[in-house]
This record gives sequence, C-alpha cells and structure tokens, in this order.
Amino acid sequence: MAILHASIFSQALKRTVPIVAVLPADKVVAYGQSGPARPFKTLYLLHGLLGSCVDWTMNTNLQQLAEAKDLAVIMPSGENSFYIDQMLANNDFGEYAGRELVEITRRMFPLSPKREDTFIGGLSMGGFGALRNGLKYAQTFGCIAALSAAVHVFEYAPDDPRREMLMGEDACFGDLAEAAKTDKNPRVAFCRMLEEMRRDPTLTPPRIYMACGTEDSLLEPNRMLRDFFLENGQPVTYVEESGVHDWAFWQRQIAQVLDWLPLGEGQAGISSGNVR
Repeated sequence: MAILHASIFSQALKRTVPIVAVLPADKVVAYGQSGPARPFKTLYLLHGLLGSCVDWTMNTNLQQLAEAKDLAVIMPSGENSFYIDQMLANNDFGEYAGRELVEITRRMFPLSPKREDTFIGGLSMGGFGALRNGLKYAQTFGCIAALSAAVHVFEYAPDDPRREMLMGEDACFGDLAEAAKTDKNPRVAFCRMLEEMRRDPTLTPPRIYMACGTEDSLLEPNRMLRDFFLENGQPVTYVEESGVHDWAFWQRQIAQVLDWLPLGEGQAGISSGNVR
C-alpha cells in the first residue's frame, strides 16, 4: 500500500491544489506483470470543516482498512467550501469534487471508470459534500457515505437557532433562502436526480449510507434528511450509535462504510449499530 501526496491543477478552481491518494501499490505492479492493469474501485473521501486532505490518514487507520479491501482512496482539500460552487469566481468546489477530480485521478492512476466502482464519502462538512455531489453527479457515483453530515444548513430554517454556524460558513451559500431552492441543497439535488431518472429509465439512484452519533448535535437534521429520502422512495442504510462529533466515531464508522461498499464477494455489510 502506498500513500501519495500530489499537487494537481484544477480548472474549476484555477489553481494548484493538493490531494492524498491511498493506493494498493503492490497490486498495481502485480497486475501489470500478469497482464492488463486491473483498475481499482475508488472512494473519494472528503474532510470536514477546518480540515485538509491529510485528515483521514492522520486520524484513522484508513490505509490499513483500504489495503485489506484493495480499495483506492482519493482525498482532496476542500478548504472550508462545503464542496459547492462558491459565489466567488474560481472556487467551483462542487464541480471540482464531483467531476474534475474524478477525471484527473482516473488519468493519473489505474482507477475503474465504472460508476458501480466509484464512491464518494465524507465526514461533517464532507458528509454534506458527499451527499450533495453524490446526488448531483449521480451518473458518476454508485454509492454515497455521509458520516455526521452537516446537513443542518438546509434542514433547519434560516432563523432556527439550531442552525448555528461555527465560523460563518453559511457565507459559502449566499442567501440561504435562495440557495435552498437550488441543487446546493441535497433535497433539491435529489429531486432533480429523480426527474432525470424519469426521463431516462436506465438510470438508477446511488446507494446511500448515513451515520451519526447519538450525542452529536447534528443527529436531528440527519434524521430529518433520512426521513425525506425514505418518504421519496430512496432506501438508506442508516446507523446511529453512541458517539459525538469526533474521530473516535469516524474511525469506527469508516470501517463499517468499507464493509458496506460493494467491494467484492463476501461483503457481509453492517453488523452493528442501529441500522434501518
């Protein structure tokens, strides 16, 4: 297994940005020696607010977990963007995370081009970004995993005191009432996906996994969004277990996410937590 730190130029952001890639390097060599390279299933994994592309490898045993699954993991730096296209020019983080990053890394590494082999996930702000971009770019991602997702931005009304912001990050969205009507809102992105599916019956929705700690202040908005999905016919693997908004919870959950992803035969799925 290898951890690679790289810099790539993003047209969506108009600058050079860092990424971290976890790759089964020994398998790349082996496959290349025995014939055509076997492309890897890939998880695009997003960090939370105030974080960076190194967070997951610094705070969890993601490398060992991915190695056991022969899974490639690509981690971008999303700054404090919520992984949406910003009001400020040259900060189209949604376009970057949902389309461009996938295209660039598929050229760089032996990653599968298949939708069913391509996944997006994240924690907190990254959980929001995974839901929004996994739904907006549903033809790219076959699975979405959102851990402790910061969906309170739109699940609560703009004047609801529970929609408290840590550092004014709601500035990412502009006027919240107006932004709530656009596909920056995961609910709207979901409804637009359904409209596209009605026009093209060959399209299918991505699988969704959501998890939140029972002592996390984001628990209620996660339940609200889960219920919205279920009420609109979208199955959700939903997990609640004891925990707060911290790396101890996300360490446990990323292991469960990798068990849940369709990574090959013998995947038993989730075995603990309150699953629905």
